Amino acid sequence: MSKTILTIDDSASVRQLVEMTLTSAGYKVIEAADGADGYAKATANQVDAVVTDLNMPVMNGIDFIRKYRAHPGSVGVPVIFLTTESDGELKRQAKDAGATGWIVKPFMPDQLLSVIRKVAG
Repeated sequence: MSKTILTIDDSASVRQLVEMTLTSAGYKVIEAADGADGYAKATANQVDAVVTDLNMPVMNGIDFIRKYRAHPGSVGVPVIFLTTESDGELKRQAKDAGATGWIVKPFMPDQLLSVIRKVAG
């Protein structure tokens, strides 16, 4: 059975690139357009990992993680940031909120796959 990855990004082109990268490696992908949409989908579906952007409308990535980590379904689910941000303070806030890792955009598809394989199998 393939693993399910939730990708949350307000950019349709980034979601499409992540989706193509992951499905080509055999993963099932659920897409969300912002943190609120992502939270709804993360709690309504069984997901094996989450890849989220930081800067999004409605609910940003750190707020998403804080809310998701308060939900019992998030236990053991790795959350990876995929963002243009590389600020150390933001990384600390993300880690404190419950993020597992951080990838800076633009990313190489094999880099994303390597991280997902490591955290989700």
